[in-house]
Amino acid sequence: MRRREFLAGVGGAAVSVTGASRLARAGVTSGAKDGTVGEKFTMAFAPHFGMFRHHAGDDPVAQLEFAAGEGFTAWEDNGMSGRSPEEQTRIAEAMERLGIRMGVFVLNPTTAWGATFSRGAKEDRVKFLAEAKRAVDVAKRVNATWMTVVPGTREPRLDMGYQTAHAIDQLRAACEILEPHGLVMVLEPLNPINHPNMLLAKMAHAYEVCRGVDSPSCKILCDLYHQQATEGNLINNIDSCWDEIAYFQQGDHPGRNEPTTGEVNYANVFGHIKGKGFAGVLGMEHGNSKPGKAGERAVIEAYRACDPG
Repeated sequence: MRRREFLAGVGGAAVSVTGASRLARAGVTSGAKDGTVGEKFTMAFAPHFGMFRHHAGDDPVAQLEFAAGEGFTAWEDNGMSGRSPEEQTRIAEAMERLGIRMGVFVLNPTTAWGATFSRGAKEDRVKFLAEAKRAVDVAKRVNATWMTVVPGTREPRLDMGYQTAHAIDQLRAACEILEPHGLVMVLEPLNPINHPNMLLAKMAHAYEVCRGVDSPSCKILCDLYHQQATEGNLINNIDSCWDEIAYFQQGDHPGRNEPTTGEVNYANVFGHIKGKGFAGVLGMEHGNSKPGKAGERAVIEAYRACDPG
């Protein structure tokens, strides 16, 4: 049976976000000079913990409150699965209160960097499926839908066709765990400059793998920083892979900092993505080009400048 139906709205329906009055009652303050709550971004740009710590301090909930006050409606945390269940619950409750939806966390921190998908070994599959089972509990706790999967490195002794087939088989097995819960692993191709010898580097290969897995629980994470470094041609590749993309991340290239600091015309790219009807999350997986509060303010202003709304 074919199971290519795409998740509604390319990443699910948006969590409703309440108005400024609710944020004020929740004690949210904005970094805006006039002290008002910032206008919501028209796309679900998702900061991460640490990005606004100079304004908000080290407490994760305080950082969420600051971001909500600046108009952000999404968040991501690669290391969420490593937090205690109590901290996960605390963060999830704050996000629900603030109208912030959860983006990705990393599903497979222990199987992401070896030849754990490409060689077809039983022990690799057992480890990965155990990670998928643990991720279900984390996702339920933090109200997550998407989880990043990095499908390891290449196996030099095998033809690429065999490696791809092994990866497809292993990912299909994980889909049997994730599908009943409506969860989606998103495969992230990484650029060969910073991450040599990864199984997935190009969008076309990720597309081939997702087509082979043929499940709504296995889609592509299109990290625009990595793809600019790997092959460029961003808009054409987005269009070619559109029905398999469920999540975006971004950072400008070179430098991997906020949009407007490198060569990518993010105003055009975001406008194109929004124009195609994307209603999912766009993770801000990059650094700040400047230090301190000024750098954090520069990040916010860069996204204001590129927001296609």
